[in-house]
Amino acid sequence: MTYIQKGTKQYRSASLSLFFAGFVTFAILYTTQPLLSNFAREFNVSAPVASLTLSLTTGLLAIVMLVAAALSDAIGKKKIMVLSMVCTSIFGLLTAFSPNFITLLMFRAVLGIFIAGVPSIAMAYVTEEFDPKGIGKIMGLYISGTTIGGMTGRIVTGILTDFFSWRIALAAIGVLSLIFSVLFAHMLPAPRQFAKKMLDWKTACAAYKAHLHNRHLMALMFLSLLLMGGFVTLYNYIGFLLVEPPYNLSQTLVGFIFVVYLCGTFSSIYMGKKADQYGRSFILKISLGIMAGGAILTLVPPLMIKVIGICIFTFGFFASHSIASAWVGDTAVKYKTQASSLYLLFYYLGSSLIGSIGGYFWLHFHWLGVICLISVLLMVGYPLVFLDQKGVRITQFNKPGEEPVKRKVN
Repeated sequence: MTYIQKGTKQYRSASLSLFFAGFVTFAILYTTQPLLSNFAREFNVSAPVASLTLSLTTGLLAIVMLVAAALSDAIGKKKIMVLSMVCTSIFGLLTAFSPNFITLLMFRAVLGIFIAGVPSIAMAYVTEEFDPKGIGKIMGLYISGTTIGGMTGRIVTGILTDFFSWRIALAAIGVLSLIFSVLFAHMLPAPRQFAKKMLDWKTACAAYKAHLHNRHLMALMFLSLLLMGGFVTLYNYIGFLLVEPPYNLSQTLVGFIFVVYLCGTFSSIYMGKKADQYGRSFILKISLGIMAGGAILTLVPPLMIKVIGICIFTFGFFASHSIASAWVGDTAVKYKTQASSLYLLFYYLGSSLIGSIGGYFWLHFHWLGVICLISVLLMVGYPLVFLDQKGVRITQFNKPGEEPVKRKVN
């Protein structure tokens, strides 16, 4: 097989284009999160109804990812990703011109359908096209794009809304995303390992069934659910804590807490490289420990200590996510795209389900309850790393230039 090799022009071009893909997808996905109160006031709807602008998008995203994976095998991964990014950018721009709330919801629903084309395929593209020796770093670059995109979508939208309006903010993010989408289409190399297949839903269903019966893959799937559930729970309710006494922070200052996503941008690349060097299992265990330590540190009252704790927690989460997502592609011998889609399905289910359950712990047990929930999730997730070690395919590299040899560890 001919892989995209580190140090080549194609490698640099593909790396940057995958960063653009992550940025566009998550910048537009989370643009409405800081605007919920604005929507409630302008369209005269309740807060739960206003939140549909985000939950409707992520819900459809999780479902459509499974379909997008099957389509990519018939049409091609690059074509699906380009279509996804361009349409996502266009509909993201159109949301700025929504005349009423129903129209806004419709645009956001369509966004959820089109956004699914990137996260369901990007990981499979990386594992198939890049030299296996550098997959961890490349996956880290893609995930760093998602962290910066998610951060930008929240912070820049809030700032532009304060100075102008939410419509200007959404339009600006939409235009920027469209520019990045065009660059992505031009820069990403066409898949070399792509062999066009007829669209066969029976085969696709069989692929998902096979993955669901693979205990090693399912360990990673449930780990993603627990990790994302804990991560979203912390960020969902930290704002409630910080606007209360003794902190009394403004919503603008609370919004800037997302700057700590930069810790995730660094950790996804740095720890991805360490995983390539020392082994995924070992670094993943360390990353889970970092998450737990950061979460517990947020229980200390001083604000600065809490912010440091959130930084550490974020560092550990994105490190864990980048390693686990790369491991999924390597563990799935066949149907890698469907494996990546299932991983992300569990990932977003964790966001939706556990993120909501965390509200119960906040209401009844305050911040201590939230951290206890997160700690339990991490304790449940830790043994899954051990479960995934037995029988998992390991890539053994020989002398430089030689093909990797796959072997089993019992």
